[in-house]
Amino acid sequence: MLLIPAIDLLGGRCARLYQGRFDRATVYSDDPVGVARAWAEAGARWLHVVDLDAARTGEPVNLATVAAICRAVGVPVQYGGGVRSSGRVRELLGLGVSRVVVGTAAFTDPDFLTAACREFGDRIAAALDVRDGQVAVSGWEAVVAIDPVEAVGRLEAAGVRRIILTDAGRDGTLGGVNLDLVRKVVGAARVPVIVGGGVGRLEDIRALKALGVEGVILGRALYEGRLELKEALAAVKES
Repeated sequence: MLLIPAIDLLGGRCARLYQGRFDRATVYSDDPVGVARAWAEAGARWLHVVDLDAARTGEPVNLATVAAICRAVGVPVQYGGGVRSSGRVRELLGLGVSRVVVGTAAFTDPDFLTAACREFGDRIAAALDVRDGQVAVSGWEAVVAIDPVEAVGRLEAAGVRRIILTDAGRDGTLGGVNLDLVRKVVGAARVPVIVGGGVGRLEDIRALKALGVEGVILGRALYEGRLELKEALAAVKES
């Protein structure tokens, strides 16, 4: 199972939101490229980079930083935030991104998602962000009335080969993972599922591994020292 450090970009800095709320952002570093290098050197095999500004507005403002991260590290980068056209996907792949995550547009523009999956194959993943049992969109500031299990069916029908599942209500809280949600989504999905949101302890990681997820995205727990990446990687290997 993969452990994937998250690097969330807000105004060019490395930040984390509490429950997806932009009014509760914590900045951890003014040097996201240095942060990326540190996670790669600690053993990360993938990095998860999100342009929070773009997720909210649809207009990426941190592309230069994304490109610099891709150049600086020797591990693949998964990017999400404001991806709403095939042109944007091509631009990101051209910058060195290995996998592009489609979020809001996966539910507001299903024709685009289908076309992107057809053109780019497994270099496309879909974000399934859930708040209060419904799919969250637009930087988690709105929801659409779709049940998560129904959403899985829609995404797979569009050709999605990987789902990134996040419980928005738990993201950045360190309050533990919504295992019931993960169990439902993994049980419904025929494609690999990567999970984020609420991971704060090694026990959370072990529980997710037992449910058969492909990977776990780690954020605040790493930045605040609740988890050490090397220790977590060793624990996953042993379990």
